[in-house]
Amino acid sequence: MGNSARTLQPLREDWQRALCVVAHPDDLEYGAASAVARWTAQGKEVSYLLATQGEAGIDGVPPEKAGPLRIAEERAGALKVGVDSVEFLDYPDGMVEYGLPLRRDITRVIRRRKPDVIVSYAFTERLAGRITNQADHRAVGSAALDAARDAGNRWIFPELVTDEGLQPWTGVRFVCFGSAPQPSHGVDVTEFLDAGIASLSAHHEYMLGLGASAFDPVDLLTSAATAYGERLGVHRAVAFDVFEIIPNTATLDIEH
Repeated sequence: MGNSARTLQPLREDWQRALCVVAHPDDLEYGAASAVARWTAQGKEVSYLLATQGEAGIDGVPPEKAGPLRIAEERAGALKVGVDSVEFLDYPDGMVEYGLPLRRDITRVIRRRKPDVIVSYAFTERLAGRITNQADHRAVGSAALDAARDAGNRWIFPELVTDEGLQPWTGVRFVCFGSAPQPSHGVDVTEFLDAGIASLSAHHEYMLGLGASAFDPVDLLTSAATAYGERLGVHRAVAFDVFEIIPNTATLDIEH
């Protein structure tokens, strides 16, 4: 790929803790989980925060049964890539609204977890491949980006300090959005794609419920990782659109 505008820059990995914030079980498994497998193998601490249980995601299974099922599948998938901390905010699937309550709930977890990096899902109206994005993804992605800054300001959600003892956290350096239509950075997952595939494959009942829309996790993730690998100059890669929270300096040059 000779067009430099399409070349992905390597994502810096000189950090220790990441918090992944998405709307549903399986959102992270569409690519980002392969990068998570790489990071946990490096000894980094990665935790998951999901806004919903994904209870509206299986047409043939009522929400009261689908929610616990999808929680179990998400926890199983997370373990495949070295993550044992998975939290749920229990917002209603398909009806998540961007607003102060969502920002506050994400801010609370950021202050508690103290991540250096946040990973989320694209909040654009279109995803990679010009796929129309879903409403929950847009709400949670936008709220995660805003909460990365909210977490560092004691005068935003001051009750988190006064009532819960959660002091501001100013350490979020950047936020990475997967499935973005115009990604800026990539992560070499050549040795970790199999783990990412296993993580997505753990969502067995969900994929069965897709019926005619079902896909092969191996084909889907391998195809995307191969295309992004060409843009990063490696065999297999996943891509992110990166938003800086702490501005670029000589000590933080994520474009380098």
